Amino acid sequence: MAQSQGWVRRYFKAFCKGFFVAVPVAVTFLDRVACVARVEGASMQPSLNPGGSQSSDVVLLNHWKVRNFEVQRGDIVSLVSPKNPEQKIIKRVIALEGDIIRTIGHKNRYVKVPRGHMWVEGDHHGHSFDSNSFGPVSLGLLHALATHILWPPERWQKLESVLPPERFPVQSEEEE
Repeated sequence: MAQSQGWVRRYFKAFCKGFFVAVPVAVTFLDRVACVARVEGASMQPSLNPGGSQSSDVVLLNHWKVRNFEVQRGDIVSLVSPKNPEQKIIKRVIALEGDIIRTIGHKNRYVKVPRGHMWVEGDHHGHSFDSNSFGPVSLGLLHALATHILWPPERWQKLESVLPPERFPVQSEEEE
């Protein structure tokens, strides 16, 4: 009997050691490196959720790639909503700091993106709550870069960083 209790005690002790190491490692990984998220809504159609409300894409969000707030035009990013800090939104980066962008329905026809900001839009214009509604977004609200569609299996793919030709900045800081 004593021998069986020793085995249970050793097993429980090993389990606790493993648990108390694995949980912080997993939390750190999900917070700093990558996580997965389900995309809801039509704002990024046809790139994400092309089937509409019948299906939701699940994407890989890479936190590590945006740790220095370095994004490119055309990247699909996750960010904290400027209007509701409890909500994360997913949009495409259209312009970076210093760029002059022609807006779609914003109060100003042209906007120069201020330093430390970016201009983001959904791919489905008219069905997207984006910079055309709330203006340039602080890079500090950047959460992650969406890199791959993981679900549904028939849509497994790497997300390309593509800027639609009609959304190129009127003038970019690189041209000056």
